[in-house]
Amino acid sequence: MRPHEKLDVWKKSVEMVTAVYEVTKAFPSDERFGLVSQIRRAGISVPANIAEGAARQSDKEFCQFLSIAQGSASELETELLIARNLGYLSAGDYDRIYEQINVSARMIVGLSKTVRNRIGN
Repeated sequence: MRPHEKLDVWKKSVEMVTAVYEVTKAFPSDERFGLVSQIRRAGISVPANIAEGAARQSDKEFCQFLSIAQGSASELETELLIARNLGYLSAGDYDRIYEQINVSARMIVGLSKTVRNRIGN
C-alpha cells in the first residue's frame, strides 16, 4: 500500500473528484475545453498533491504539497461557484460538492497541523 492510500483525506478528496466529474458531464459542450477542463484539473490537483506529498522524503515537503492541495480546493470552490452562477450547475449539486470540498479542506488543515508539529513549526 502506498503512503497516501492510508490517508482518509486522500480518500475523501478522490470521492470529491468523482462527484466533480459526474456533474461536469452535463455542462455545455462549448465549455469542455474551458470551465470543465479547469474545474476537473483543480479537483484532481487536490488528491494528486496529497499523494505526491505523502510520498516525499521529508515532512517539510509534505507540508508544501498539502498547501498546494488546499489552494486547489479553494480554486475548485471558486470555479464551481462561477459554474453555478452561469446556470451550469444546480444549487443542489453545488451544495453537495461544496460540502465535500469543505470536508477535504478541513482534513487537509488538520493533517498539515499534525505534520508541522512533527517538524516543530
